[in-house]
Amino acid sequence: MAKPHMSLKARALRYLSMREHSRQELARKLARHAQEGDDVDALLDTLEAGRFLSEERFSESLIRRRAARFGNSRILSELKSHGIDTSSLGEANGDLADEVARATEVWQRKFGRPPADAAERARQMRFLLQRGFAQGTIRKVLKTAERGSDESDD
Repeated sequence: MAKPHMSLKARALRYLSMREHSRQELARKLARHAQEGDDVDALLDTLEAGRFLSEERFSESLIRRRAARFGNSRILSELKSHGIDTSSLGEANGDLADEVARATEVWQRKFGRPPADAAERARQMRFLLQRGFAQGTIRKVLKTAERGSDESDD
């Protein structure tokens, strides 16, 4: 039995009910299903006017989902790829403020102990760099970990 045809608005609301989407992402998803005469931009404008679609909520949602695992540069890069102007994030930047604490948490979950040699230190640094943490942040995390292990050895 064939599925009934779903309108673009119904499809958009279904996507938005599952999670927040950026305007660019939702437009891309809806474009695949648009038929001749459908105006995706007008629909998106209507959804924004009705506060169903909000770039601010999308930004906050993405930051909350990613902050526990990734650094600021990776999160901001992902926001830019979704067409979000990162300079106007406002309150959402508060969630990104304590990058050192987040990097320490990620490092602790993955490694849990300071590097034994230079090769291990480089491996740990590469891991944190790939997660989008700044080099200064990574140095602070490893320095604190090494200092903590020196004190526990005494």
